[in-house]
Amino acid sequence: MIEGLEIMLSESRERQIIDFAKQYRQLMMIYESGIKQITTKLEILNEEYKVKGERTPIESIKSRVKSPESIAGKLERKGLEVSIPAISDNLYDVAGVRVICSYISDIYAVRDMLLAQADVKLIKEKDYIKNPKINGYRSLHLVVEIPVYLSSVVYPVKVEIQIRTIAMDFWASLEHNIRYKTIENIPEGVEQELYECAETIAETDRKMEEIAEKIRKVL
Repeated sequence: MIEGLEIMLSESRERQIIDFAKQYRQLMMIYESGIKQITTKLEILNEEYKVKGERTPIESIKSRVKSPESIAGKLERKGLEVSIPAISDNLYDVAGVRVICSYISDIYAVRDMLLAQADVKLIKEKDYIKNPKINGYRSLHLVVEIPVYLSSVVYPVKVEIQIRTIAMDFWASLEHNIRYKTIENIPEGVEQELYECAETIAETDRKMEEIAEKIRKVL
């Protein structure tokens, strides 16, 4: 009898795992669909500039869905159970889009054009350009909600969008690369050096925009 109960419990647990896996795959498909909608909107906006014969504000678009390990780790750090509702209700950055622009003014132009669209709802905004992080990090972060239409239901999907210049992305990428294996043992003085590099790059960003503006006035 005990053996039979153990088998039933084992089978029940197996069904739960299979059900969770199916629900997880569907949820990730929905997040990927949200990314596709955002990237398509951005590509259309950029294409509009090309058709008009104007300089395009977007240099490149990157996207990703968080890995299962990253999702589980973030839920655990928040003290939440690893479940489908916990993911959709509490995590805003499962779906991520990174937009790289040439100039700082392009960042805000892209932001305004995207948020002007009726089906894009702003949930949260953090401006790390006007208010950089303590380490010098700069970027404009938006969390938006966009509807994904499935066969029988409309699913509101949250997508995190990071908009930054080429220079900001250069610093952030290298800073992440430097910290990747040394986060527990950063040599003394490196934090300050990274901050100084961020400030130098920010000043270069501002100077390049000033130069571009002078040229635009002449043309």
